[in-house]
Amino acid sequence: MREFTTGNGRVRAMLDQLKEDLQGKEFSDVIDAQGHQYVDLVMEGGGMLGIALVGYVYTLEEMGIRFLQLGGTSAGSINALLMAAAGHRTEKTSTWILEELANQDFYQFVDGDDDAKDFIEAILHKRKWYTQLFKTTQVLDNFREDFGLNPGTAFHRWMKALLAKKKVDTLQKLRERRKEGLSDLFLRNSDAVYRHQKAERLALIAADVTTQTKVVFPEMADLYWKTPELVNPADFVRASMSIPFFFQPYRIKNLPFSDGSFARWREVGYCGNVPDEVIFVDGGIMSNFPIDLFHEHGKVPKAPTFGVKLGVDRHSPKVVHKITDLVVAIFDAARQVHDFDFILRNPDYKHLVQCLPTDELNWLDFNMSNADKIKLFEIGVKGAADFLRTFNWKKYKQLRERNATPAPRPPLPLTPTPN
Repeated sequence: MREFTTGNGRVRAMLDQLKEDLQGKEFSDVIDAQGHQYVDLVMEGGGMLGIALVGYVYTLEEMGIRFLQLGGTSAGSINALLMAAAGHRTEKTSTWILEELANQDFYQFVDGDDDAKDFIEAILHKRKWYTQLFKTTQVLDNFREDFGLNPGTAFHRWMKALLAKKKVDTLQKLRERRKEGLSDLFLRNSDAVYRHQKAERLALIAADVTTQTKVVFPEMADLYWKTPELVNPADFVRASMSIPFFFQPYRIKNLPFSDGSFARWREVGYCGNVPDEVIFVDGGIMSNFPIDLFHEHGKVPKAPTFGVKLGVDRHSPKVVHKITDLVVAIFDAARQVHDFDFILRNPDYKHLVQCLPTDELNWLDFNMSNADKIKLFEIGVKGAADFLRTFNWKKYKQLRERNATPAPRPPLPLTPTPN
């Protein structure tokens, strides 16, 4: 870990300068007795690029920022869950997460058979077309029988082990952890205790393709498990990170079946029979950057919702020369259009979102070099530093206040007085 943080001269220099630049700067009206400022946070999915998310969070925590509501998809959901489980709300979470990431061989998550590994290697390293074609024929049975190359078992086991280190092996224990420290928060320039009905909310996005439902865990866990409070939260992120065809989908059987479950399904828009089995794939196919999770229309927030994206979106046209380019372009458009549309309709969110320039690195490179991992971490640190310097909490509140106040109606035209 030291090579990422204290032993990294570039990171230390950025943080030292940032502390000088930000002295006394306000980012939220929710604080605690130790002077921490609290924000909501939403993180985008992006496979191995998620290391940059840790760099972003590390920087915010070093600057005294802590977190209320947490949300994300895929890699963003992994980081959100680990942050939620890491410890008391006032503690730094990224230090522990980074220690675990620095000691983890991510290639262990590529847990398919030898044919699957050969195929992935040929695709990622752009071998000759005939090599890719030959390797494709060897994995047809993986797609036909299992719907994916890698079972995802190694990742699932790793997540359970990390949560166990923090004594969080059920949803009930996670909920208890999320409540820690809430009663110690208060509003700036006031003795009032900060109260928010959903301040401890955790929102992890997965895609239920069986019922075509955008699932938010853990709040929708009761749709899929009879005793949701006993479910290991690692199951939620296993569902959220199931990259189509790279990982086998996550499956759940024996769903709750009662009159109450029918009504519950109708609340989320599904009107059919409760299925015998549900298949989950990566939540990114429906909402890869769910920045709308914590938005409250018509209100001026006490704390902002910061968002961090992996990559700079829509800064250049997609170049389509071959069928694989078209497939990638279609997939990217489908998984982003809802989130783009929300920001377009709520332009104030442009003041809250930081894009991290990770495009030159491969999001599926689970055999990534240590140098590239450090580079991703540094990208996150620099992105957070740039964002914190420019974000203006006072002006943002004024913007939200103007948006929350209805525009005055134009006066009615005068009706001529009859003679």
